[in-house]
Amino acid sequence: MPTYDYRCEVNGRIVEVNHRMSEKLKTWGEVCERAHLDCGDTPADTPVQRLATGGNVIGSSNLGSGFDPAPACGAGGCASGMCGLD
Repeated sequence: MPTYDYRCEVNGRIVEVNHRMSEKLKTWGEVCERAHLDCGDTPADTPVQRLATGGNVIGSSNLGSGFDPAPACGAGGCASGMCGLD
């Protein structure tokens, strides 16, 4: 299941949680419930924002094919050949 980072503007905390791609958490209470955290002083209905940094990385060991994908830019090559790091 993918992981996502959510940020609460009120308390400034960023919390990583797991959930289905089709779901989107909207409140601090939902994030805390998924992460098994206490809401603390922040009201449970406080809105949260899902950050673009969340998401898990799929490696070749997760694919089950034994195929190693092309390295990412800066890791010895560029899959697209467009970055000029080759």
